[in-house]
Order: sequence, then structure tokens, then C-alpha cells
Amino acid sequence: MAALEVYVRRVYRAHRILDLNVLEKDGRLTCLFSFQFADVEQSSAPIRHGLLSVIPSIDSLGLEITGIFNNLSEYIGDSPTRVEGGPLNMVHIAVADGKSGEIEAIETLLATEKLKLDALGVRAMSFVLPNDKKDPGYFTFPACDDYKEDSLRRNMRPTFHHLLELSRLAINFDLDRIPAIGRNSQVYIGTEKTDKPIRGGPPQVVFVRGISHSQGLVTDAGAMRALQQGLDELERAQSNSKVTRQSSSRIFLHSLYEIEGSSPLELALRFKAVMGKLKSKLASRLLKLRVDEIEVKLRLATTGEDGSAVTRNLRLMASSMDGQYLTPNAYLENPDPVTGVTTEFCLLEAENPAMCILDPYDRSNIVQTKRSIARRVGSTYAYDFLGLMEVALFAEWDDHLSSLPGKSEVETPGNLFAARELLEDDNGDLALGTRTVGTNTAGMVAWVVTMKTPEYPNGRDVVVISNDVTVQSGSFGVEEDEFYYKASVYARENKLPRVYIACNAGARIGLVDELKDKINIKFVEPDSPSKGFEYLYLSDEDYNSLPEGAVIAYRVAEGWALSDIIGTKHGIGVENLQGSGKIAGETSRSYNEIFTLSYVTGRSVGIGAYLVRLGQRVIQMDEGPIILTGYSALNKLLGRDVYTSQNQLGGPQVMIPNGVSHLKVEEDQEGIAQIIKWLSFVPKTVGDLPAARESADPVDRPVAWRPTPTPYDPRLMLTGTSDMPGFFDKGSWQEYLAGWGKSVIIGRGRLGGMAMGAIAVETRLVDKVIPADPADLNSREAILPQAGQVLFPDSSYKVAQALRDFDKEGLPVMIFANWRGFSGGSRDMAGEILKFGAMIVDALREYTNPVYIYLPPHGELRGGSWVVVDPTINSEKMEMYADPASRGGILEPAGITEIKFRTPDQIKVMHRIDSQLKLLDSELEMCELEEDKAAIQTQIDAREELLKPVYLQAATEFADLHDKTGRMKAKGVIRDSVSWESSREYFFWRAKRRMLEDYFVSRILEAADVEENEAVRMLQELYGGDYEDDRAIASFMESNANVLDAKVKATKAAGVQSQIEALQKELEGLDFQ
Repeated sequence: MAALEVYVRRVYRAHRILDLNVLEKDGRLTCLFSFQFADVEQSSAPIRHGLLSVIPSIDSLGLEITGIFNNLSEYIGDSPTRVEGGPLNMVHIAVADGKSGEIEAIETLLATEKLKLDALGVRAMSFVLPNDKKDPGYFTFPACDDYKEDSLRRNMRPTFHHLLELSRLAINFDLDRIPAIGRNSQVYIGTEKTDKPIRGGPPQVVFVRGISHSQGLVTDAGAMRALQQGLDELERAQSNSKVTRQSSSRIFLHSLYEIEGSSPLELALRFKAVMGKLKSKLASRLLKLRVDEIEVKLRLATTGEDGSAVTRNLRLMASSMDGQYLTPNAYLENPDPVTGVTTEFCLLEAENPAMCILDPYDRSNIVQTKRSIARRVGSTYAYDFLGLMEVALFAEWDDHLSSLPGKSEVETPGNLFAARELLEDDNGDLALGTRTVGTNTAGMVAWVVTMKTPEYPNGRDVVVISNDVTVQSGSFGVEEDEFYYKASVYARENKLPRVYIACNAGARIGLVDELKDKINIKFVEPDSPSKGFEYLYLSDEDYNSLPEGAVIAYRVAEGWALSDIIGTKHGIGVENLQGSGKIAGETSRSYNEIFTLSYVTGRSVGIGAYLVRLGQRVIQMDEGPIILTGYSALNKLLGRDVYTSQNQLGGPQVMIPNGVSHLKVEEDQEGIAQIIKWLSFVPKTVGDLPAARESADPVDRPVAWRPTPTPYDPRLMLTGTSDMPGFFDKGSWQEYLAGWGKSVIIGRGRLGGMAMGAIAVETRLVDKVIPADPADLNSREAILPQAGQVLFPDSSYKVAQALRDFDKEGLPVMIFANWRGFSGGSRDMAGEILKFGAMIVDALREYTNPVYIYLPPHGELRGGSWVVVDPTINSEKMEMYADPASRGGILEPAGITEIKFRTPDQIKVMHRIDSQLKLLDSELEMCELEEDKAAIQTQIDAREELLKPVYLQAATEFADLHDKTGRMKAKGVIRDSVSWESSREYFFWRAKRRMLEDYFVSRILEAADVEENEAVRMLQELYGGDYEDDRAIASFMESNANVLDAKVKATKAAGVQSQIEALQKELEGLDFQ
């Protein structure tokens, strides 16, 4: 008896049970109970009746069913059995011994009893059948299906269908249930119901539905656990062959635990905060599993107007259905008092409290359709990238705050992210505004996004331009070219960083389609078309029907022979190439004037490939090839199937080793995170000071990890290890172009929170891999070894490229110089080593920010490699420093000894220093007999041979002493000797002082017509102290920025006044007669 009561109370846990009795009726163990929906006030909800009866077997059902119905009828009494919404009551039958194969027998029996079932108002018949060593089987026969078994509800507890709201799904979707992992979870593949044929099949949604009894669902940990479980279900479902690649996913969780003491608004705000964290931590899985909606139904214990306890349903949703990525909203529900199904969803924070919507799960809207198209090509819908940016921004703040000490007062600001779309007005000019997502008709969109980052907690603006691959495959037509051009100009004019998200099909191609069914062919011999034709022509009627200028034709007997087809539509041919040239030039100019960064999320073809290269900085997704021509076209050109995929031509395995792509990412969320990270090193606008954030890594700590005389990983010099920190702030280093020019390491890091570029030298042997060409059957992969501490053609180009990038980003740069020279072999001379080495000089000469060349411990800088980084190339910006254990010179000591301190010179030193040789020399000089001289000379030769090794060492040491830091400083080729341990603090204050000084000097030069030396003198006078103390000067400029600003304004005012006076004097001197 207790078991029956427990079963009923558990199954009807979400209902209000009014009465429950377990007793034996006619030899059957029976539970009679009455109940109501708990989310409807007791005075408004009809009373329902239920019966649970245990029978021995299905065979006895025919004998028992009349008695069961009589028991229910007796229990109902005079109470109504149905209302306008349908029948009210439930019958459950537990079978002690039965099999699922007996379902047909049950259906047959229920069909004969249908009149009684209707009279009793039985909403559904539910059967529980045992399974050996398994969970029992559940079978439901609802009245709406004439008491036929609903296969969708099979092996589902009787109230699950209601709790999981499956009736809402069935309105617009054909549901196919697939296996789930959890007992309280169910997974369905929903295929949209449609009468029209759809290319690729109807849209598909994977629904994960579950219930939870947990009390901690509203906590961070509980929410994380629940969402992880839902994602686990989705991950398993994605492996099902029925699930298509472009399907979307929706997660629904119904929490049965009744929450007390919290208002709906409090829970809604909590949900918004929790969703922000969950999106950040689970971003990659959410994107990979194509989650477009997360829905949580909470039950709040409240009191109704009649004073009775009533449950209020609060629906919390994070949805991408309207185009914004997983935007959180909260709804209060109004259920139907009869069916218990929610009929209205009232937005909790709506301006109009009465604004409620009816919300069965809609079919795919335009946004969902576009999202599906983007997924089909392996990318993300353009507007969804805004949501990914917000997620990445949350993650960036989480990482930053976790790196700070507990006493830090830094907090994540509110309203982290906002986006305003760039739209064309009636005059064709761009203006900030909004429009409904998915209504764009051009395949190019752009936004100005405002992000509050750790470097700029008050916000920074970035221009984001993106292909919309759902509009004509993202191809570039005239309209797209013009919009891209205007958005890029907007970024340049406002000196804002510009990010381009690339997924396109290259320049748009087309024909005048309306002529296809009008053209005729003039064959040489009409009866033998294979002999060719003379021309294409139009009949008089068709020619006259065309707009003027649509074709150029001349009169022939048949009508009008075509010489040129012009068409009436703009943007189907060569005009698109003109637009491509225009935006190519604009992108090149943008790279020179502002920060440009491209992210290749899908294929980028033709002009799309050139745009990302012209922007220079490229992040490439694993499945985002950068190509000029598709592989199928190349196969046709070659006459055989050589290439099998676009990735083979321009995937990361090609574009990373050749230096086009700086970084490779696995998916779009990682790509957007890398964009945010790269932007963290970039100033807010062109000309601003470098980006800086609070750092927990003290700038005055010693650099513990020390380079060794033997080859080592130079990255450790920059990052350090867990117990031995390196040069840059812990966790701040990011390497770029790692797969190209491997003998040099380049990247960005932070020093005391200040962004810096860095170039270091690989000391170990590396390999350069030259892949085989599939189009050449004789080609083979080649592996070329490259020695450490040597500049090769690719690494020289890499250094020059990095310097140009750093300078455009406004970064000071550290060059940890440790080169022995250039590779001058015939292969590298043919490989243009001279050209690329000279590019380093060009890049340094043009550098407009501080450059610090530093020789690290056991590092050396020699020959041509010294020449290309010598500070005299750009003495205003470049400075060279060296650790006391470093060396600098033309040749290595061993080499210069071979030339300038040869063996004869070493022998002279032996004879001058060695006492035995001096004695033998004197004996030889005094000896008169030739035989004695020969014997003494033999002793001298033997002594010289004995001493040669040690004197060679001494000669090498002598040469080495010429290369030490003391001589470098004495000769003025380095500014100072800086020990490695203190280099971090030294260069922080030096760089900070120089950046602040250069910033205010540039402002003074803009304000007045003065020389740079005069501007520096002004700052020196304002400071009034020792102008060589970097720390004091940097601190002064930072804390007295208002004083310096006032000086700039005064200087500008004086300059303007001087110009006015000069013009006045000139005016007075004019003769108007």
C-alpha cells in the first residue's frame, strides 16, 4: 500500500493532491486520489480524480476493467467528469505480469470500452508493465487518440508529457524520440511540418527536455551542472545519423522544486547573471552543438487571491531566435485552468505589463533559416558573432579578475557590450542605427561595437565588418563593395580598430538571364549544327522589347546580331571587379592608418582572400580555407583530379607555414576570443598610449628564469615557468606566426600591465618543411634544417613584418637580439636573403614608437645581424642595451682569432711569456754549433706544440674581451648595461617614460609650429628635476596629465595668436591703392 501512495505522490508531485486513499477493492489493491493543477488557484481549478489499480496480468484486464470503472465512478460520485477543455480524470493500471507485445490487446479492449471511458471523463489510460531486471515499461492511451497508444509517450511516466510540454512541440514539428542518457531527460528530433518542398529537407531541431528535482538549480554550480547534462545529451544526439549538420538545438528544463522567498524579478536578474557566466565558460560547446535556445521553467510558491497556496510558473529563456545570441528574458505564465497548458507568456520586464504572447514552438523564421545556411558552409551567422563577442568579453574579464589578488577593487562593469549597426541613409551615407535581424538585402554588414575591457573599463569602440554568407553566398557585388568601402573609411576617419570577419565566395558572377530565352543561333549550316555558328541574334520583336542600351547589335537578315550584351542590372560582371579593386586599395590604406585584423571563419575566395592578406593580421579557422580558385576549377584546368578539397589549397596547413595566417583556431568562439585578446594589446584609437591593465605581477620583481649558454626554448625567457617567472607578466604572452620563420619568435605581451611587442631568437635547430605539390608527380616534401641564432630569408621577412605590425598598433617593442649573422649560402642568397634582411632596416627606420634592442645573457649579436638593428638606423626611437654576460662584435672570437691573432702571433706571445721558451731562445742565440741549434729548435718546437692549446684559448679570450659589454658601452654603441634580473623593472619605466614623453611631444608638435627639441625642452622645464630618471619622469607625467594638457592648450593658443598677429601685420602691409 505504501508503494502505491509513494508512486502516486511522486508522479503527481507537480500537482495539488487533495485526497488520497489506498485500499483493497474487489480483491485489487487500489489507490483513489483527487488532484488539481498546482499552478491554478484552488477556487478556479476543476477537481480531477484518479485511480491506480494493480491487476495480475493483461489477460485478466477484460475481467477486471468493469470493476475498475465502477470503483472510479463510485469515487467520482456527482462530480463533473469533463469540462469545456475536455475530460478530467486519469486511470493507471499496474500489471504484475505482462509484456509490451500485448499493446494491441489493450487497444482492442479499450476500443470496446470507449463509451464508458468517455462517460467517466478519462483523459488517458496509463499502463505500467514489468521488465525483467530493467525499469518498467510505461504505455499511455490518451482520449485525444481514441485510446490508441501514443508511441511518443512510451516508457514515459504518465505526467511527463505534460511536464515536458510535448504538446507544444507537436504543433509545428514531427517528433522522433531518440535514446537519452538520463532517466529524467528525453531527446527528440523535430522536423518542421510543411506542405512545400524545401531544398535540403525541412529544417530540423534537436530538442532536449528534462525535469529536475534539485534545490540548487538557481546557483552557479547547480545551473552549470544542469546545462552540462543537457549538453551531454546533445553531444550524444549529434552522433545520431538522423541529425543533420545544419540542425539547431534547444534545451528545456522543468524544475519541480518550489522556490520560496524569491520574487520573479530577483530570479530573472539571477538568471541573467548566471547565463553570462555559463555562456562564457561553455561557449565552445554551445557553439559546436548549435544551441539556439535554453529554457528553464521554475515553480514559485505563492498565495493566490483566494488565500490558498498556488504555484506561479516563471519561464527563463536565453534565446537566439530573434537574432541576438542567447539573449536572456523572463516570462510569467498564465496556464489554462482546465488543461494546465500555458496559454500566455507575459514578459516580466516589458514596458507594457499587459504585453503577453502565445508561444507554441514556432517554425523556422528568417533568422533560423539564415543560421542554418551559415552552418551548412561551416560558419556562424553574421549577427551571431555579436553574441560570441559578448561571451568572449565575459571570459576575458573572468580571466583578468582571477589573475588579480583578492584585495583588488577591480570589478566587472555593467553593460559590458553594445552594438550599433552601420546603415546607409537616404543619401547613401553611413549612420548608426538598428534594424530587424535578417532583413538586410546586401551580403555585407557592419557594426560599431562598444566593449568595456580590462584595459578600457569605460568602453572602447571597434568597427566590425562581416560578410553575410546567407546572401548570395557572401559574394562581392557592387553593393557589397561600396558598403565595405564606406565602413572601412568610417573606421579610418574615426581612427578606430577595424575587424573583418570573412566568409565569402569572391567576386559575384552573373549573366543577363532575361536574354536566355530570347537568343537565337545563326548556324553555318542549319542541318549540321556541329559545323559551328556565325553569331547570336535576337528577333525584331525581342530586340524592340528590350530597354534601350541593354545590348549592342547590328542589323542582319534574321533580326539583330549581338556584338555586346550590356544588360540592365548593375553588378553581374566586370563592374564587380572594379569594386574589388576599390576595396583592395581601401584595405591596404587602412592597414597603414589604423589597426586591421581579419578572421577567416569560412572559405574566403578571390578578392576575399586578398582582403584578409591586405589587412595583414589574420586569424584562420581550421575549416576556413583562403583560396584564389576552387579546387574543382583547378582540377579541370589540370585535366585530372589532383586536389580533393579547398583546405588542400588554402587551409591552415598551407597558410600558417607561409606566414599569411598568424593564428589557427578550431571554432568560431575561439576565433572571437583571440580577436578580443589581440585587441587587448591595441590602443583605443590611433595615436593613443598603448593599452594597459592592472597587473598582479609586480614590475619590480626579478626575472628568475635565466637563459643558458646551451640551446634553450626562448619562449621560457619571455613567459618563465610556474616557479621561475620570465620577462613579461605571468599569463600575458601570446605568440603569433609560430608556424612560419621558426628561427624567430614574435608575439605580444604585457610588462607591468603595459602592452609591448617582442621579437626573440630561437637558439635550437628547427626544420622548414616545403610540402610536395600534388600537381607535380615528381615533387617530394623537403625538410630543410635551419640553425639557431641565424637569420634566414623567411625569418628575416618575419622580423620586418612583425615590426611593421607592431608600429601600426602603436606598441613599443623589445628585440631580444641573439643572432650570429645571416645565412649566406647559395640557396639562401637565391632565396632573397639580402632583400628580406634589408626590409628589417626599412621597418626600423620607419618605426615611430620606442624600440629596445637587448642582448640577453649568453646572447651575441654579430656582423650583418648587428647592422640591421643598430640604433643609428633610427636614433630618435631606437636604443640598445646588453646584459653583462652578452657579447657583440663583427665575428665570433674563434673566427677573429683565425684572422687577427693567428698562430704566429700566438707563438710570439709564448716566447714573450713562457720562461722555458725564453731560456731556450737565449740558449739558441748563444749556440754556435748547428747540431746543437737543431736540438734546441726541436725542444722549442715541442714546447710550442705543448702550449698551443692553452694559448689558443688565451687568444680567443683576448678576442672575446673586445666583445664584452664594457667596451660596447665605452664606444657608445649601447646606451647602458642592464642585468637580466633587473631588466623587467628597467624597461618598464624606460618604455613608460618614452611613450608618455613621445605622446605629449606629438601633441605639442600638432598644436604649434615648433621643433621636436623645443617640445622636449618644454616638458623638461615643467618637470624641473633630473631628466634622466625614467621612473620619476614617468610618474610625473602620469600624475600631472592635466598640467601637461594645459601646456599643450597654451602652446596651441600661443601659436594661433602668433599666426593672427603675423596675418594682421601682413594685412597692414598690403597696398590697396
